[in-house]
Amino acid sequence: MTTTSTTAAALPRRAAITTDPAAQALLLLRVVFAVAPIVFGLDKFAGVLTDDWTRYLAPAFDDLIPGSAATAMHLVGIVEIGAGLVVLAAPRWGGLLVAGWLAGIIVNLLIVGGYGDIAMRDAGLLAGALALNRLATAAHRR
Repeated sequence: MTTTSTTAAALPRRAAITTDPAAQALLLLRVVFAVAPIVFGLDKFAGVLTDDWTRYLAPAFDDLIPGSAATAMHLVGIVEIGAGLVVLAAPRWGGLLVAGWLAGIIVNLLIVGGYGDIAMRDAGLLAGALALNRLATAAHRR
């Protein structure tokens, strides 16, 4: 896959996007893993997607973070926005960052209990974030 510049974060050329399935997958994963964390991070402040993000925070983690559970979720939102921006700028590293973050979310949800379905969904997302890392690494080496 060729890129439009020498930077690692460059987008594939239009010809590659229209003909190369790997370039298409890389672009799709890059967009999804940039937009989704940013949207979820912003919603920690807006509260549109759910009326109470704090219910997803395990008490064990809430006890470690100074302040209220709401403050903790605002910090989570900031991290998520940052992770989305890293994916946008450097998908090789952003994919790993998002995968690690999702692993933490999975552990948290399993500790809270009652959210196994969401933890399994996030495990699928974690696999997608790792696939983003692998495709971006391969594109960077070309």
